[in-house]
Amino acid sequence: MEAYLLELLQEYGYIILFVWSILEGEMGLLMAGIMATTGHMNVPVAIFVAGLGGFAGDQIYFYIGRFNKGFIQRKFHAQRRKFAIAHLLLKKYGWPLIFVQRYLYGLRTVIPMSIGITKYSSKKFALINLLSAWVWAALTIIPAYLLGEQILQVLEWGKTHWYFALPLAGAALFGITTLFKRIENQMLEKQHARQARNATR
Repeated sequence: MEAYLLELLQEYGYIILFVWSILEGEMGLLMAGIMATTGHMNVPVAIFVAGLGGFAGDQIYFYIGRFNKGFIQRKFHAQRRKFAIAHLLLKKYGWPLIFVQRYLYGLRTVIPMSIGITKYSSKKFALINLLSAWVWAALTIIPAYLLGEQILQVLEWGKTHWYFALPLAGAALFGITTLFKRIENQMLEKQHARQARNATR
């Protein structure tokens, strides 16, 4: 199975990378960097393809928000707090939010849809989104390429010592999730306090 997967990646690597990038996965970019280390991918081409995939994915989310506001309100009702946070961030930071939204865990799909709901310029969003996607791809693929040998060693260790690797990975994921949840709560608390102060004036 492992040999088949490796053969599949070697034969259709750029296509898989493009699709994976649409689905917003850094794991695919890390794999592209590692495959560039082993000589199965070209770094500039991988960055170009991954950037286009990331761009296409966020454009899809943006236009879902632009033309399907009712669908979003029904489908993502449980995530309304994330949409509230996205609107707060857009109001506070403007276009730089588009540039960094790929690094905001838990908000990456929400922010483009949230921006699409507003009257934000679609052309401006597309331009910033494209530049952001290529920067995102480069910042992930190049380090993975430079550290490819070390990453392969770590993966090999994790495969033979899975009883250590799995708890470590789970603890790291739990820590990241908890951190971003705390940041979300703080942002919403500040917004509620600001609204309460304005209501009493």
